[in-house]
Amino acid sequence: MPRRAARVHHPRHDPALAPRYRPPPLGRQVQTEEARAATDPPAIVRLVLRMAAGNEHCGYRRIAGELAGLGIAVAPSTVWEILKRHGIDPAPRRAGPGWAQFPRSQAEAILALDLFTVDLLDGTKAYVLAAIEHATRRIRILGATAHPGGQWIVQQARNLCMDLDQAGADVKFVLHDRDAIFHEGFDAVFTAAGLRIVRSGVRMPRMNSIMERWIGGCRRELLDRTLIWNLPHLRRILAAFERHYNDHRPHMALSSAAPLKPLPAWVTDLKDLRSGDTTGSEA
Repeated sequence: MPRRAARVHHPRHDPALAPRYRPPPLGRQVQTEEARAATDPPAIVRLVLRMAAGNEHCGYRRIAGELAGLGIAVAPSTVWEILKRHGIDPAPRRAGPGWAQFPRSQAEAILALDLFTVDLLDGTKAYVLAAIEHATRRIRILGATAHPGGQWIVQQARNLCMDLDQAGADVKFVLHDRDAIFHEGFDAVFTAAGLRIVRSGVRMPRMNSIMERWIGGCRRELLDRTLIWNLPHLRRILAAFERHYNDHRPHMALSSAAPLKPLPAWVTDLKDLRSGDTTGSEA
């Protein structure tokens, strides 16, 4: 009992347990925007404005990151206030269409690429390069090798450009991730052909979702169900799967048609009658 009373009547608490935040004293005025503007170093303000003027698509977080790379520690909120104070939109790209609208609006002109691996029974690992058209869902398996290098990947890009030219495909954008194998020489082949390179974000597979979904389907329908001995065996079964995917496999995005085999006219008319659209049959 005496010990408990001594604890209760302890003169003060342990300083380590005291809260670190102490409110300002009464009567102190809150700092206004003009007062905060006076505290910003003029050199940092000029640097932020110059970086914003040099790249109109550079937001306040990007500017704060570039300043940190230069060894200047500036909070993103401070950059936001400086830009807003001088009449500059802190995030100009947020007002325009986002990535979710881009694949839908440009589906007719997007070609997606990706490289995936396959484990073989002989103990080796093969690398497969594939491309898919967003609009038609046509798949092209460009090649498979055990040693992907710079010359091999560039040659596959040249073969793809010739194939697209012969097929008359209206492709304007080439979408792939930031893998190191897709180097500048690889992109230069498409740039010379008049195509624009679009790179997906870091660790953002949903930006290339159609290609990623095809790779998952290829694994579930073929690679996980087949014992593949060596590289020539892999090339043969991938060629057979490509023909099946393009000529026979139905796709929900194409109204249950195949990429290279559209539905017959009577099937299309039957679907129009079921949906209540009789304009096509009357015509």
